[in-house]
Amino acid sequence: MEQQTDLIAEAINLTMFGMGFVFLFLTLLVFVTKLMSIVIQKMNKQSQDDDTHHDDHHLSLKDELDEETKFVIEQAIKMHRGA
Repeated sequence: MEQQTDLIAEAINLTMFGMGFVFLFLTLLVFVTKLMSIVIQKMNKQSQDDDTHHDDHHLSLKDELDEETKFVIEQAIKMHRGA
């Protein structure tokens, strides 16, 4: 009977260490993932800020594309309505 009790105690001990290790690993994984996300967001924001300061001539090109797209959409609507 004593041998069976020792075996159960050892099994519980192993289970607790195993679950504790998995819990610590997953917690560490969550924190590392959040840290990486914060770093990437800061790098992306910094990159966007650099792009907007250096590339002012691209804004007029975007406006032209928007006007052209608007014109094409208006023509497609007119064509669809049969006007």
